Amino acid sequence: MYYMSYSGFDFIGYGLIILGTIITLVAEFYLRSRYSKYRVIENEKKLTGVEVARKILDKNGLKDVYVTEVAGNLTDHYDPNRRVVRLSKEIFHGTSIASLSVAAHECGHAIQHKEGYFFIKLRGFMVPFVNFASKFGYIAIFLGILFSWIDLAWAGIGLLLVILLFQLVTLPTEFDASRRALAILEKENLLTDHEVEGGKDMLRAAALTYVAGLATTLLEIFRLFLIVRGSDDD
Repeated sequence: MYYMSYSGFDFIGYGLIILGTIITLVAEFYLRSRYSKYRVIENEKKLTGVEVARKILDKNGLKDVYVTEVAGNLTDHYDPNRRVVRLSKEIFHGTSIASLSVAAHECGHAIQHKEGYFFIKLRGFMVPFVNFASKFGYIAIFLGILFSWIDLAWAGIGLLLVILLFQLVTLPTEFDASRRALAILEKENLLTDHEVEGGKDMLRAAALTYVAGLATTLLEIFRLFLIVRGSDDD
C-alpha cells in the first residue's frame, strides 16, 4: 500500500517537472519566433535602438541616464543603481522593429524609476531577500528532508515563496514598461502604426516568458511542498 502511494506521488512529481519544462520551452519558443520575425523588419526611419533610447530618455528628462552596449543576446536591461540602460549589440545597433521595441521597453523601466512606480520600488526592495532565498531555500529543504528537520524544510518552502512573490511583482512592472514603450513609440512617431503593432506583438511574447516563469516556479514549489508534507507524515 505504501509503495503504491509512493509511486503515485512520484508520478505527480515527475508530471509537475515535465509540465513546468513544457511551459518554459513554449514561452521561449514563442518569444524567439516573434523576435526572429521582427528583427529582420527595418523601421521606416532607419533609427537604431540606441538612438531611440536616447530620444526617449531625453524627452522624459533623463539626460543623466546613460545607454551602453552589453554582451549577449536579449540581455537588455535597466540598471537603477548605476542609472544605465544596457542594450545587447543587436538591439543597440539594430534598426529593426524588434530593436526599437526592446530599447523603448528598457527606457520604460527608467521612466518608472524616475516616477517612483510602486511595483518597481517594491521589486527593488525585495532583491536582497530574493538573493538570500535563492541561495538558501533549496539548501534548507534538502537538509531538512535529509536529517528529518521538517521545520527547516518548511522554512525552505517559505523562502521559495519569497521568490514566487518577487516574480508576481515583476509581472505588472514588465507589462507597464511595455505599455509605456509602445505609447511613446507611437506618440513620438518613432514607429508607424503598423510597426507599433509589430512591436506590441513582440513585447507581448516577451511578457509571456515572465508569466511562464511564474507558473513554473509555482509548480516547483507545489512539488516540493508535496515532498516535505510526505516527509512530515512519515
